[in-house]
Amino acid sequence: MSGITFDLFVLQLFTGLAMGSVYVLLGVGLSLIFGMLTVVNFAHGAFYMVGAYMGVFLMGVTGNFWLSLIGVPLIVGTLGLVVERFLIRPLYGRGIDYPLLLTFGLGYVFIEIIRIIFGKEGQVFDTPDILLGAVDIGVGFFPLYRIFLIGAVAVLIFGLWLFIERTSFGLVIRAGARDPEIVKVLGVDVSKIWLIVFGIGTGVAGLAGILYAPLQGVIPEMGVSVLVEAFVVTVVGGMGSLIGAVVAGLLVGVVVAMTALFAPHMAEVSMFALMALVLLVRPQGLFGRAGLMG
Repeated sequence: MSGITFDLFVLQLFTGLAMGSVYVLLGVGLSLIFGMLTVVNFAHGAFYMVGAYMGVFLMGVTGNFWLSLIGVPLIVGTLGLVVERFLIRPLYGRGIDYPLLLTFGLGYVFIEIIRIIFGKEGQVFDTPDILLGAVDIGVGFFPLYRIFLIGAVAVLIFGLWLFIERTSFGLVIRAGARDPEIVKVLGVDVSKIWLIVFGIGTGVAGLAGILYAPLQGVIPEMGVSVLVEAFVVTVVGGMGSLIGAVVAGLLVGVVVAMTALFAPHMAEVSMFALMALVLLVRPQGLFGRAGLMG
């Protein structure tokens, strides 16, 4: 404890923000799907994993990180469109348990498919040369890639907010989430809205996979633990709340990073302690609506 300086504290805070940025993407994708479709997507971690592997594949084909960064969410989002259209859509109206069980099994199917295609061994995803090195942030040197990660997620979340809050299609999405029957009466095809929302949510998860791949490597099981973390973020922020996912993602990242600094043996359980504390004070989460699961 005595060896912890102010500079080290600030650097660890930035580390928590970088980690939290990935949690934000995962939480936003999960909350978007639940908030609009009321589908608890247990395959979310698998879409994250597929995004990382698609990044490996595209990097091998193109050798260009930026093209891969564009291609991954498009590919994973398209996969999400197929899953929603042919697997999840027939289960609407049968209760929340049916899509939950379907996506739970689907996650393991994706893992086995990846093992067959890429093998059981992990893959290395190198940091792009242009993002190597560190930057002096005033209190010390911080990895440039982590700064890029924080900035890229901030831009993406702002763009997503503009899309949902400031466009006519975003208005339809919000209306469909609140009262799909009224939207149907107005002549809007709600099924197409849900299809696009599911594609966006899974595409964001895939993007999180390729963005975090240089920091953790790529293995078939990488989505399993991430799924737990994504649900912690979603529960803390409030099921279905996008602003809640952003705040909770950053909060969880900072809590884990700071706990690792002061009490490393408690780092893995710190997010669950945070979740328990939030639920004791506010059962619906920080920004959630009471009774949303009902």
